[in-house]
Amino acid sequence: MAINRDSLTLKLAAALLAFVAVFLGVRALDGSSASLPGRAEVAVREGQLPGATTAQQIEGLQAQVREAPSDPDGYTQLGLAYLQQVRESGDPTFYPRAEGSFEQALRLNPNDFAAISGLGSLALARHDFRSGLALGERARRINPGVARNYGVIADAQVELGRYGAAERTLQHYVDLKPELSSYARVSYFRELHGDLSGALAAMRLAVSAGGGTAENVGYVEALVGKLHFDSGEYPAAEGAYRSALETDPGFPAAIAGLARVEAAGGEYAPAIRRLRALVQRLPLPEYVIALGEIEQAAGMTAAARRDYQLVGAETQLLQANGVNTDAELALFQADHGDPAQAVGLAARAWAAAPSVRSADAYSWALSSAGRDREALAMSAQAMRLGSGDPSFLYHAGMVALRAGEPERAKAFLSRLVEQSPRFNPHFGPRAQRTLEGLG
Repeated sequence: MAINRDSLTLKLAAALLAFVAVFLGVRALDGSSASLPGRAEVAVREGQLPGATTAQQIEGLQAQVREAPSDPDGYTQLGLAYLQQVRESGDPTFYPRAEGSFEQALRLNPNDFAAISGLGSLALARHDFRSGLALGERARRINPGVARNYGVIADAQVELGRYGAAERTLQHYVDLKPELSSYARVSYFRELHGDLSGALAAMRLAVSAGGGTAENVGYVEALVGKLHFDSGEYPAAEGAYRSALETDPGFPAAIAGLARVEAAGGEYAPAIRRLRALVQRLPLPEYVIALGEIEQAAGMTAAARRDYQLVGAETQLLQANGVNTDAELALFQADHGDPAQAVGLAARAWAAAPSVRSADAYSWALSSAGRDREALAMSAQAMRLGSGDPSFLYHAGMVALRAGEPERAKAFLSRLVEQSPRFNPHFGPRAQRTLEGLG
């Protein structure tokens, strides 16, 4: 069944009041791109103390496994809590701890589908999408009635570029259990296909569904902000980010989102202050890069150069804890570093997971290295779903121009400037100037 916007929205809305759930997310660092792929995987966590922080939950679960070392469920719940801690702290050293907890659960019970699914979520967070798919399928075979298994499977299928299969899996997930997690995934799927208004409709349902922690609710509200921002609706984006911060005052994605809104309005100084404070607390590459690009736009080239140097150190930390950063690092190198290194990283990312996101990174890396015709062919792969992501549109337009296709370049850049002209303080003005030059 096709996931069309109108029928699915009505179907999900009718089911909205039927449930309340507590969730755990594992998205990579989405913009995108990073980072986690796509939208967060979630899981019910039982036996938690109301109002306890994740760190307190971990302490309680650690005590639980010490007292009952033969109970696999305790290890599974501890692994899920470690994944949540990564979400909240950005500290990837919790990934190996999560892995160890899930593996201990499986030593005690090889058919513990929740532990298998947890390992699948961990694989996705590390951008090992083939392993994530295999683990999701394994969990589904053991217990096909559990909804979260289909979330793991769908995430992996999307990031492997298997969009037809992902659509079927998502529809089954929605039919089985419409919830925050399925709404968010439907939103991401629509976003990838260029349907930003449909993505917003699904994400609003996710916000209405709520979550078990302030972080969960703040997460989806921040995603609403990003969709508004990518659509050029900057005041609405600001409102969504502020709403997220009312729910969770320290939520990083909302803080970074507000900084991007400020930069879009030319308010570089407050944007830099906001991001600088965030980076000091949580130096994830996406936030460091955003800070550097705003500094560049403000003429602070030396400060930007210093901040870009931090990206390498943070990437090494992620890699040391099993996170594959090839696609994200390829884009960074193409924009701010070594084009030849960017091509090698992007080629590896494309071979591992031939999605539109890895195609975008590969096309941009090839273009930065002057391999224009190859870049144009890969750009066609990146845009094959009709993405409305501003970065995709910018890359596609500039790649086409460099490859001697001015009309194609004009089409993509016109769409970008009409949709979200201030998507990036560094590249947005460049897109506008380039389009003006095309006449």
